[in-house]
Amino acid sequence: MGLDLSSDFDGNRIQAIVDEHINLEGPLLPILHAVQEDLGCIPQEALPVIANKLNLSRAEVHGVMSFYHDFREQPAGRHVVKICRAEACQSMGSDAIAEHAKSRFKIGFGDTAPDGSVTLEAVYCLGLCACAPAAMVDGKVIGRVDEARIDAISSEVRS
Repeated sequence: MGLDLSSDFDGNRIQAIVDEHINLEGPLLPILHAVQEDLGCIPQEALPVIANKLNLSRAEVHGVMSFYHDFREQPAGRHVVKICRAEACQSMGSDAIAEHAKSRFKIGFGDTAPDGSVTLEAVYCLGLCACAPAAMVDGKVIGRVDEARIDAISSEVRS
């Protein structure tokens, strides 16, 4: 599911978001979060606008954006399913859970289903190690995930 933002891109809106946050100490992360909240993603066209306003290079802004996995260049699906891939979850079988999720949703990590229903993401620790393997669905953490729970999540997000 790709969104063509080039025709809809509003540089003035990005500038307004930057202006709202520019006086914060270390404003780049709050600006990136605000842009993504407003647009559903951070389009490449926004990077030079942000960089110019903050007197940074486009590469610096892109470097920060790409370092943090929650920032997206394309909008996510209506639901976001995250599967923990950290060591504690791996030791409790998350590799098989991840493969089952990719098969069940018919997409890979970082992809959005063609119908826009779900985006599947790998994350590296949800802080639920004692209840591994863990997942997160639309911001809600779920412990002791198994294949049956993935099937139930799939049915929920696709309905």
